[in-house]
Amino acid sequence: MKQNFTEKILLPIGDKIFGLKVYSELLKHRSYSLFSSDELIVLQQKKLKKLINHAVTTCDYYKDLMNKQNPIILDFPVINKRTVNKNIDLLISKNFKKSKLVKFESSGSTGLRSEVYLSKDEISITRAITINWWEWNGYKIGDKLIQTGITPKRGIVKSLKDYFFNTQYISAFGLNEKQIFDELKKINSKNNSKTFLFGYASSLYEFAKVAEKYRLNIKLEKALSQGDKLFNHYRQKISQVFKCDVVEDYGLSEGFMVGQKVDLPYYYIYSPSIYVEILDDENNPVKDGEMGRIILTKLDGFAMPLIRFDSGDLGIKLPSNKYPIKRKYNFPLLQKVIGRNTDIITSPNGKILVVHTFTGIFEHYSEIEQFQIIQDSKKLITVKYIPSDSFHQDILKKIEFDFYKQTKSDFIFKWDSVSHIKSSNSGKPEIIINKLLLK
Repeated sequence: MKQNFTEKILLPIGDKIFGLKVYSELLKHRSYSLFSSDELIVLQQKKLKKLINHAVTTCDYYKDLMNKQNPIILDFPVINKRTVNKNIDLLISKNFKKSKLVKFESSGSTGLRSEVYLSKDEISITRAITINWWEWNGYKIGDKLIQTGITPKRGIVKSLKDYFFNTQYISAFGLNEKQIFDELKKINSKNNSKTFLFGYASSLYEFAKVAEKYRLNIKLEKALSQGDKLFNHYRQKISQVFKCDVVEDYGLSEGFMVGQKVDLPYYYIYSPSIYVEILDDENNPVKDGEMGRIILTKLDGFAMPLIRFDSGDLGIKLPSNKYPIKRKYNFPLLQKVIGRNTDIITSPNGKILVVHTFTGIFEHYSEIEQFQIIQDSKKLITVKYIPSDSFHQDILKKIEFDFYKQTKSDFIFKWDSVSHIKSSNSGKPEIIINKLLLK
């Protein structure tokens, strides 16, 4: 009853108030889950052709392709975060006013942020896909959801969403044991309720460690991981402690909804919204089953078309002849994503700091173009940073102040200005290097 009321009454009312279309998009994307493989291919190609025609006729960045008759995806250049940052106004479609769009900044999990603009319709699509993916894993609107993230100031809109969607939002900034314990005890006292845990993999892992330490007997319906690397030992610990399956999605903060795991150890590539290429270093396609760079085209991104965007990740598509005979959906399969680097740092006073603790702070300081955190000892962290053109020395103290305010930790900072931050073997800069783990 509560689910029907929230979905069919409150969600449409919220859409009308805030100018969104989440409910209608959710119904549409639910229907895509029932499509056959052939129907999904036709849908994707139709949307890709529409996006390409839109981009070449309304975006100055792609105007050189206007003279090419019937341009195809391979005619477009591969772009990356730096390309986007330098060409924001050229990439925004002339059919949209920048002032009417909503700015999103990537989490900066590679140490380099990007800035993109989405329309309200596109935001609606992203939210609808997220809910639909949760539903793939058994969630129903109104089920209890514990969510970790980096938006501690929820505001009236997000607070109302949390209330009506039965969501307990917990800031991932400086998670501490007591905070986690208190939230877990609430679950423990309501064993009959269906509860889902959603958030950064490293945060979910910390929840499991606290539950294990205090021998809390908690069974979750499912743990839904996003944002950073779900290491095998994370998965095993979360699954063992909470007696549930652990699944992960794959997407980018720029609004790319790439894929979700459900019943297989592979991601279902969400082809109605994404076009995925796996390329080598010379931008040539690699064979399915071989590793390459994950290049993405967002099929619903008309306000600021991002075509052939280099995710910074490496991945492998599963060859179609290896597809399981029995699988829940007919979407194509991504075998593996490699290179999403993260780690956990623990402060001297016991604060647990995950990668998004740092990206959530640095994203507000354009004076720093890129950064890397190195834990040298229990008390000392070195911050390598590449200053931007707007950098000034006072900004370092401001970042320290913001960091201490947000995390209540007691690290000593050592700042190291550099011109280059070396990438890891995966091709992405490691945002955290914990030297204590390497000893």
